[in-house]
Amino acid sequence: MFIAFLTAFLIAFLVAPLVIHYYRKHHWVDNPQIKKHVKNTHQRTVPRGGGLVIFAGIACTSLLFIPLSQQLIGILIGATMLMVVGWLDDIYDLHPFIRLTVNILAALAVIFSGVGIAYVSNPLASGVIHLDQPQLHYFLFGQKRSIWLLADFFALIFIVWNMNIIDWAKGVAGQLPGFVTVSALFIALLSTRFAQDPHQSSVTLLALAVAGSFLALLIYNWYPQKMMPGYGAGSLAGYFLAVLAILSGAKLATTLMVLAIPTADAIFTILRRILAGKAPYWGDRGHLHHKLLDVLGWSQPQVAIFYWITSFIFGLVSLKLNSFAKLIMLLIIFIAVFSFLIWAKLAKMNGRKVNLRSHI
Repeated sequence: MFIAFLTAFLIAFLVAPLVIHYYRKHHWVDNPQIKKHVKNTHQRTVPRGGGLVIFAGIACTSLLFIPLSQQLIGILIGATMLMVVGWLDDIYDLHPFIRLTVNILAALAVIFSGVGIAYVSNPLASGVIHLDQPQLHYFLFGQKRSIWLLADFFALIFIVWNMNIIDWAKGVAGQLPGFVTVSALFIALLSTRFAQDPHQSSVTLLALAVAGSFLALLIYNWYPQKMMPGYGAGSLAGYFLAVLAILSGAKLATTLMVLAIPTADAIFTILRRILAGKAPYWGDRGHLHHKLLDVLGWSQPQVAIFYWITSFIFGLVSLKLNSFAKLIMLLIIFIAVFSFLIWAKLAKMNGRKVNLRSHI
């Protein structure tokens, strides 16, 4: 299976310079001096285009190594939508509502292909909570088909949510591709626990394709970055991790553990913006990675590595915990992130900048 990881890595690695050259040739670059925004952390002119790189690596590898099925077709159709809207956003900076609409359509493409969350582990008792009822039956092309209303709705929310919150966690060079690589590798590891299920081999291959593609992007996105992930890579990251979490035996809690830091940051950000009377979808400089830069004085590589390490540690811990323990651990992480962000906001208001090195 390592060949799938290596193939995705090589394809993405070779496509990236072509995308960089093509974007620069057409002046599709992000110039912080022209497109000034408080959330920007880069000082040089850099092309985006990461979505094209990621799509090339994952799509080509999937078609080479994974048997073609209705589910794979649905997944690739959704990924194509996100790649196209990501490319357009690189050029035109699309309105968030347009991007959200495409997010929903991409998620529906997956759901209509037969991917849904039929059950989740019960964190308060043994067993699972079934989501396969109620069902809506209909006939299409002479065949009886079903829509699992609760399971499909839950899957829709989970996929769209992850597309957006993970996209927000790409504020500094190397941040997004690093922790996404770690997350995908953990999902690949999880899927091997069900090796007796032939379906899971496809899940493992897809997870390795995702990991290999994002690892290749990391090389070009590492500080000082030659390419930015853009909305394309950000949305594809959340899309594939959410879909893989569902396909790998509905391991939603484990995936949430690996993504605990970006998830906590996103929840706090939404609440903060709503309480301030602002639209939750417009960017600002209040994310966790901004506070680590502005208040603690960390460098961009330090922030990126922090995201990688926490994803790895929480993923490792999650493999040893039951559902209830994962829930408690998530609450602890959320409280810790919320507390730090509140403290950082107050410190920023008071004009303080903390340098941890000075206290060591």
